[in-house]
Amino acid sequence: MERKKELRKRIALLKTQHADSTMRKLQSANILTALEAHPAFRAANTVLLYHSLNDEVDTHEFIQKWSNKKRILLPVVVGDDLELRVYTGPENMSICGVYGIEEPTGEAFTDYAAIDFIVVPGVAFDAKGNRLGRGKGYYDRLLPRIPTAYKAGICFPFQLVEEVPAESFDVRMDIIITINEDELSHPYHPLPSCDRE
Repeated sequence: MERKKELRKRIALLKTQHADSTMRKLQSANILTALEAHPAFRAANTVLLYHSLNDEVDTHEFIQKWSNKKRILLPVVVGDDLELRVYTGPENMSICGVYGIEEPTGEAFTDYAAIDFIVVPGVAFDAKGNRLGRGKGYYDRLLPRIPTAYKAGICFPFQLVEEVPAESFDVRMDIIITINEDELSHPYHPLPSCDRE
């Protein structure tokens, strides 16, 4: 637990050092280009994404872009859990969540077996596919309900660390998608051993 707290602190400090919005937009665009080129994403009909916070890979335009081609789900914080809802457009989003995140309105989506691909945010990831979240356990509770979906963690290069402390019950990612910090135009997938494609 202490190691996780320290890692969250370290990444929070790095986030402040990498807060330039132009660089964040550029890196986000390159990461998402790599994501949409992945065969599992291209084959997916139903994709669970997330509506990004200011310190995460920016998914706002990506959600809009793909909402006409795939069924896009977004999580909504309800108590201690994430409820999923279908994204139907920016006009059906409202800021009412605990974290000030725009969330879709509408009915809960519960057909977890229909979800083909999940894009998972995180504070940090490692090369084994382990993920460190913000500490509330939302995705720790959600991911086991969707065991057959392909799970892709997306992050900025500084969020890819040597080791994330993991428990036996933690759900690993199938792939981590980031970019090589020195070559923004060449996205890479540093998890070939976990990639089930």
